[in-house]
Amino acid sequence: MFNLNLATLISRAVILVIAFTVHEFAHAWTADVFDDDTPRSQGRLTLNPLKHLDPIGTLLLLFAGFGWARPVQVNTYNLERRSPAAPMLVALAGPFSNLLLAIMVAIPVQFGVFQLTLEQGVLFPTLSQFIIEFVFINLILMLFNLLPIFPLDGEKILYYFLPPNGQNLLLRLRSFGIYILLALVFLNITEFLIFTPALLLLRLFLG
Repeated sequence: MFNLNLATLISRAVILVIAFTVHEFAHAWTADVFDDDTPRSQGRLTLNPLKHLDPIGTLLLLFAGFGWARPVQVNTYNLERRSPAAPMLVALAGPFSNLLLAIMVAIPVQFGVFQLTLEQGVLFPTLSQFIIEFVFINLILMLFNLLPIFPLDGEKILYYFLPPNGQNLLLRLRSFGIYILLALVFLNITEFLIFTPALLLLRLFLG
């Protein structure tokens, strides 16, 4: 399904532009709702992909299956003045947006509007190939970002629900976050934590 031919690369490139852009816009928009104008002042409250994509992170996800966009910066103090839950909700907005994208594209398949085939393009992706890739990649992005490891969104979400001792532990672990992530990737633990659940959800969404 995911052989790296030209059609697959084109498909992934288009999908990642959409998925990363919507993900980061969701962070920015939610922060703006909670009266933090930091994303707006930095030009992140936009669906312009050039404001959100990180070249290295995009290439890694394109070829290696993991990556990142440019993180949206927020002012936690401004958010918490509006609501103690605001930083958590801003973090949650990104993965939730990827879930919504996956559901939106899967709906026509679920209602029989479009029938998927196994046909794959060589130079350009078929519509079936694009739909499958779109849903799968957005599910991967959702699950990857929900990992409770800094700097991912899941760490900020978990932080909100933990008691003070647990929050302090997460803060102490932040400096090791990138090393923990690299260990998960190179030890192939992400296969179990991300790709296997994503495939199960893909089958559920697309039948």
